[in-house]
Amino acid sequence: MAVNDPIADMLTRIRNAMMAGKDEVVMPSSKMKEAIARILKEEGYIKTYRVEQGRTPAHKNLKIVLKYVGTRRQRRPVIRGLERVSKPGRRIYVGRKQLPWVKSGMGIAIVTTPKGVMTAQRARKLGVGGEVICKVW
Repeated sequence: MAVNDPIADMLTRIRNAMMAGKDEVVMPSSKMKEAIARILKEEGYIKTYRVEQGRTPAHKNLKIVLKYVGTRRQRRPVIRGLERVSKPGRRIYVGRKQLPWVKSGMGIAIVTTPKGVMTAQRARKLGVGGEVICKVW
């Protein structure tokens, strides 16, 4: 199955798994997806992630274990929303002064910069701008 926007596919898979109450979600792996999963884990939005071997040696899968709060019937996902910002048809690049604030600092924006993939807050501290990949709250 060919996917035009693998990052949007990743975010949609996570969103759908949370709405269905699944504990984990599996998707094809890439370096960018691994970097996004690393940031989500560092910021406390997911429990963990790991890269597993796929059907063939060339294919690898990214397994993300989702995080929920509450018990049983009151169980809610930690991630309230995911939004893709920069898309293949319209890339969104911002300077260090225009890096977005998500929900007045209660969420994060994931940015790819010349110094790597990081949150907008870290990019602000390093004084770099870049492409805004997505927003998570």
